[in-house]
Amino acid sequence: MSKAPSLSSHVLDTTLGQPAANMQLMLTTPEGNIAHAQTDADGRCNQWGELAITAGHYQLRFITGEYLSATHGSAFYPFVDVHFEITKEGGHYHIPLLISPFGFSSYRGS
Repeated sequence: MSKAPSLSSHVLDTTLGQPAANMQLMLTTPEGNIAHAQTDADGRCNQWGELAITAGHYQLRFITGEYLSATHGSAFYPFVDVHFEITKEGGHYHIPLLISPFGFSSYRGS
């Protein structure tokens, strides 16, 4: 029997070498449902409200513009969208974002 999927994220500001606190996130499910969340003081987020995480294609939008403008004075990237697939096998999915005023990177974490 497979474990129900879970999802978390972590945003790090690579210019400052610290977590990106209070960044707004928006998760869109395969059915088109949307959950709004924000990173905590450590740049982490794993609270998606009542949204059930199931198999399918997701979009996680990081609202980077407000954070970058407030922290660095400008924002080349107003948001970053990461599309990924959660499989029926379940397990934990971790989507980190490394952000700076002029670059970003994401990968599947653990």
